[in-house]
Amino acid sequence: MHVAHLTLHNFRSYADIDVALEPGATAFIGRNGQGKTNLVEAIDYLSRLSSHRVATDAPLVRAGADQAIVRASVVKEGRTALLEVELNPGRANRARINRSPLPRPREIIGLVRTVVFAPDDLTLVKGDPSDRRKLLDDLLVMRTPRLAGVRSDYDRILRQRNSLLKTAGVARGSSRDAALSTLEIWDDNLARVGGELLAARLRLVDDLRPYLGKAYEAVARGASRDDADLDYRASIDLPSGPLVDEVAQRPSRDQDELSGALLEAIAARRKEELDRGISLVGPHRDELLLTLGDGDLRLPVKGYASHGESWSFALALRLASYDLLRADGDDPILVLDDVFAELDAERRSQLAQLVAGAEQVLVTAAVAADVPASLQGVRFVVADGEVTRDE
Repeated sequence: MHVAHLTLHNFRSYADIDVALEPGATAFIGRNGQGKTNLVEAIDYLSRLSSHRVATDAPLVRAGADQAIVRASVVKEGRTALLEVELNPGRANRARINRSPLPRPREIIGLVRTVVFAPDDLTLVKGDPSDRRKLLDDLLVMRTPRLAGVRSDYDRILRQRNSLLKTAGVARGSSRDAALSTLEIWDDNLARVGGELLAARLRLVDDLRPYLGKAYEAVARGASRDDADLDYRASIDLPSGPLVDEVAQRPSRDQDELSGALLEAIAARRKEELDRGISLVGPHRDELLLTLGDGDLRLPVKGYASHGESWSFALALRLASYDLLRADGDDPILVLDDVFAELDAERRSQLAQLVAGAEQVLVTAAVAADVPASLQGVRFVVADGEVTRDE
C-alpha cells in the first residue's frame, strides 16, 4: 500500500498544495515550523480520523478557514482509490471514496493503514495509562475497522453514565429512585459494549506479544526477545482458565462472560461510584503493563527503565504494531516523524534497517544528515509554505 498523490486544502499551514509521491522512502526536509509534519499528519489522519499530535480537529483547519480537506490517491495491490475527508469543526465531518459520499465518515477508517513513529512516543512508556489504551484502540481499529463504532459507542455510554451518576449521587427521594432505575439501563449498556471492547483488547495483546519481543531484541543492545513483555490489567477480575486463553476461538461467548463480570463489578462498587460521581469499572480504567527483565526479575518499564531502554521499548511497540499489521496481509505506510533527531547513531541505523523494506516510508527531518543512508530516497524540501522536490 502507498499514497501516490496527496492534496490538502486549508489543512494546517497549507491553503492549497498537491504532492506526487512514490513507493519506497521519501524524506521531507525543512526547519521546524515549515509544515513538513503537516504533510504526514494528513495521511495519518486518513487512516484513523484522528491526529497523532492533537486531540481535536479544530487545530487541523487553517486559521481563518471553516473547513479543511484531505484527499489522497491510494494504491493497493495495483488498484487505485481516491479517499477524501472533509473536516468541519463544530459540525459533522464528511468522507468520500472515489467521489461517492459515505454514510458515516468512520467507514473510511482502515482503507489506509499507517504506523507513526514520533518524538512523543516516549509517552507510550512513561505517560498515563490513557496513552497506552489509545495505542491499543488505534491498532484495534486498524485491524478491525468496525471496532471504531464499538469504541465510539463506549465513549458515548460512558459520558451518559457519568452524567447520571452525578445526578443520582445528589438526588433524594423519588428523584433518586428514578435516577437509579435509569442507571441500571446504562449499567447494562456499559457492560455489554465494554465486554466487546475488553475481549478485543485481550486478543490484541496476545497477538502483539510475540512481535514485541522480536522487535525489542532488534532495537535494544544485547537484548533477547524474552526481555520485553506486555500484559493487560483490567479493572475487574478476569475469568480464569480457558475462557480468556481461548477468547479468539469463542469470541461471542467470551464477550458475554466478560460483560457479566463487568456488571458484577459495577454492582459491587455502586456506592463508591455514586459518592464520586464517576464510572470506576470498565475498559476506560484498564492498563497495558509494559515490563522488562526475565522471570522473577521482571520490572515495569515506567519508573525502572533507563532513558535508552524506554526509547527502545517505545520503538519496539511501534515496530511490533507494524509487523502485526503486515502479518494480517497488508503493508502499512510507515511515518517516521522527526524521530531520528531523538535517537543516537546506533538506534538510527537499526531502525532504518528494520523499516527500509516497507512499501512506503515517509520521513520528516529538520536536517538531511539525520536521515540514514538506507532511507535516502526521494527528497522534498519544505520551506515558506512550498514543497519542492529536490532533484
